[in-house]
Formats: sequence, C-alpha cells, structure tokens
Amino acid sequence: MSPSSPLPVDAGDALLVGRLFDPEIGGPAVVHVRGDRLVDVSSAAPTVSQLLEEADPAARLREAEGGRSWDLAEVLAASESGGDGPVLLAPCDLQAVKACGVTFARSMVERVIEERAKGDFAQANAIRGEIGSVIGGALADVVPGSPKSAEVKRILQERGYWSQYLEVGIGPDAEVFTKAPVLASVGHGAEVGILPSSEWNNPEPEVVLAVNSLGQIRGATLGNDVNLRDVEGRSALLLGKAKDNNASCSIGPFIRLFDAGFTLDDVRAAELTLTVEGAGDGYRMEGFSSMREISRDPADLVAQALGPHHQYPDGMMLFLGTLFAPVEDRDAPGKGFTHKLGDRVSIGSPRLGTLTNTVTHTDKAPPWRFGLAALMRNLAARGLLA
Repeated sequence: MSPSSPLPVDAGDALLVGRLFDPEIGGPAVVHVRGDRLVDVSSAAPTVSQLLEEADPAARLREAEGGRSWDLAEVLAASESGGDGPVLLAPCDLQAVKACGVTFARSMVERVIEERAKGDFAQANAIRGEIGSVIGGALADVVPGSPKSAEVKRILQERGYWSQYLEVGIGPDAEVFTKAPVLASVGHGAEVGILPSSEWNNPEPEVVLAVNSLGQIRGATLGNDVNLRDVEGRSALLLGKAKDNNASCSIGPFIRLFDAGFTLDDVRAAELTLTVEGAGDGYRMEGFSSMREISRDPADLVAQALGPHHQYPDGMMLFLGTLFAPVEDRDAPGKGFTHKLGDRVSIGSPRLGTLTNTVTHTDKAPPWRFGLAALMRNLAARGLLA
C-alpha cells in the first residue's frame, strides 16, 4: 500500500474491521478486510460494538464465516466519489463518541491564545508572540497532576497567565467531552461539516481508540475532530456548538484490532500526517502530530473517561487529542489558517491507513437520519437480533 492509501502499509498482516452501507439491505453491514474483498461478518457480530465485547475479538473476526462480499477497491472509490453503491461508514456504531482535549503542550498554548483572543483570529498573532514563549517554556517536560505541574500553575497564576485550558492540560483531571451522538460520525470519503458562521476553523488529526464496556482497549483508528476556533474561543461553554454539528466528526477508514503484531505500544508511537488540499486554488498545507509527545498516556485517558465513575454499556470511541495547531497564514497576513469549502483533508498513519474527507458547510452535508431506531429495525428485519 502507498503512504496515502486508506489501508495500512502492512495491510496483509492487519485485522481491519469496518462498516459498509449496502443500499440492497438498506442498512449497515459489519465487514472484514480479507485480501481485496470486504466480507460481511454481520452474522457473527451484527454490530462492531458487540464484536469488541468478545473475549478475543481478533480470533472471533478471523474465524467468522463470511457472507456477501464486495470488491474493496470499488467500495473505496465509491466512498471517495460519493457514489450510489455500497460505501464505507464510520467503523463504530453503538459506542459513545468521546474526545480528550488539550493533551499536547503545543496545542495547550494555542487554546490559551484562542481564549485570550475571544475567538478573533486577527488578535491571535499578537497574543501568540506575547505569551507563547512564556507558557510554552513553562510547560516543557511537565507531567500532568505532578508536584511540578502544581508549581507551574502557581507561577503562571502569579504572572496572570493561568487558563482553564492549562488546568485540564497539566492538572490532575483530563478534559473529556462528548464529540458526537451515537451513529452520527461519518466515515472515509464523506463530507465533513463546519458551521457557515465560523470564520476560523481547522482539522484535528487524531488517533481514536476503540474501547469496550469493560474499559479494555480493543483497537485503534483515525479521526478528524473538526474544530471551530472562533466559536470555542468566545467561550468554553460553547464547546458543544464548536464540536458537535452535522458531519463534524469523522472516523475511519477501519478499526485495526489489537493482536500480536499491533498493540497499544504501537499507538503510543504512532506518527500522524495531515494534508489539506484546496479545491482548485493550488493551496496545500502539511502538518504532523506525534503520539510520542502526548502529555497523558492513552490508558490513563481511557481510565478517566470510563470506570466505576462512568459506564458505557456499548463501549466508546475515544479521540486522544492532537499536537497539530495551524498558525501559518492562508490568505491575509495575520489571519492564520481556516478552511475553505471543498478542502480535501487527509489524515494518515502508516499502520492505520489514511482517512480522507472533503469540507462543506454543516447545512449542506447530507443530513443525519439513520439513528438507533432505524438500526434496530434494520437488524431485526435481517434476523440479526436473535
């Protein structure tokens, strides 16, 4: 596979599970990548959530008898072109979709800048020069919740630089929020939505963990935690409006299940790339995010989100945050980066593949209509709820 392929570079050794919308059955099929085919394994696991509850999901997937199958290349092409045939969906279904914010030191500084600029990108550059070096230097090598972090907090408070974003960035409690409703996430090739009113926004390339109801991390995939910097910058209480909108959450292309050849340690070492290509204007931006620089261990983030204090009976998908924060000007000097309609966004990692989406406005993206009731009716009609 090429570095920009939706499949991992070692796809032949990877256990990849996803979901496909089949117009013939009017609903989703759980599919397993087997060579150049997508094989329906819904009879073994009618939902991805149920598969991850198995004692050994990898073994269950390997042993599952296949039903119908589709040409993988044709499905990928249809997904990326908006075709009418079978297309990929987000590879999760009944799981809650949660996200962690401010988990990288560099992005902490940018969140503080957003807060101080009150969502006005015109002020961000001046503020970045004023406080970036002070806060960035203070955050170097700080372990969240440690005695050193408490001392850094005291110093920054005395200097008037403390922020709610620094509180969740280096304090004992991580920021964990609900990114999207169950079944609302879009998959590879779909459009991702930004509010028409937003003038300062960006993609967020992230690793997303697939976690079952017991808090066991079963695999990983990629995600775009679409971010409206001007909306959240006006007030942290607008986080829901900034983060949870039609088509604003993209996950995929497939969940790579953990096995002997791919474990949580591989996630901890994952390197992510981001490419944004403008529609017809020649614009291109490249970014990077390294999981090696995350402030909190992924297992700790899972424990903060799910445990005796909070249960998710159908499991959860957990975005781990991003190192990436675009500051380069796209148009006018000082304006920084913001999306334009038609931007093609690709988020890649060698062992997870590449997730690609196209930017549109939330009111122009296909409306979300297939919810939990529709899924239950569809599975029942297919005899998969017995």
